[in-house]
Amino acid sequence: MDKKWLPLTITLGIAGVAVVAASVWPDDVEKPPLPQSLCHGALSRETAELIDDGRGGEASAGAWESKGSTTDSAVFKECPVLRADQDGAKRRGVYKLVVEETRSAPGTKKNSVPLGPGFTGWALPDRAEVTLPTGCAARMGSAAPHVKASLDVPSQDEERLYRRGEKPPVDPDTATRNNATVMREVATRLAERYDCAA
Repeated sequence: MDKKWLPLTITLGIAGVAVVAASVWPDDVEKPPLPQSLCHGALSRETAELIDDGRGGEASAGAWESKGSTTDSAVFKECPVLRADQDGAKRRGVYKLVVEETRSAPGTKKNSVPLGPGFTGWALPDRAEVTLPTGCAARMGSAAPHVKASLDVPSQDEERLYRRGEKPPVDPDTATRNNATVMREVATRLAERYDCAA
């Protein structure tokens, strides 16, 4: 190559790399604040922090995911939400959100509270469940007729607390309301993400 063309070649090469980098990492896309943006956007940070075990600490999350059978979209299966201990060195599990396909129609639990108009599900102080709108299963890559999200909050488990002689860290009515809020947001955000809102 003629040396007089070398500066131009280098300049064009650098510009090309910048264009490729800009297309891979666009500036206008918000980077997830937590792993997978709190499990693929199913939870906002504010809602994720509603459920607490009474010991405080900053919330974080991890996600185990699997590919849908008919799409390339990753559908998370389990989202453990953690909180930092006082020293910040350790994290403890506070609750777990699971999204899974199911063949059975949605049901209710004894003494549970319904999630409200537009939602098929229920809430208790230590558990909650919501069934996503019809059509979400196919959009999420499932051949099953339904997809449900369930919530497990061990710190509010009445039987475990009774055996230990402990009181619940959060008033049961407040815990139930918080669980219902979380499940409504999960259903809404996942339905929007997969474009399957009722």
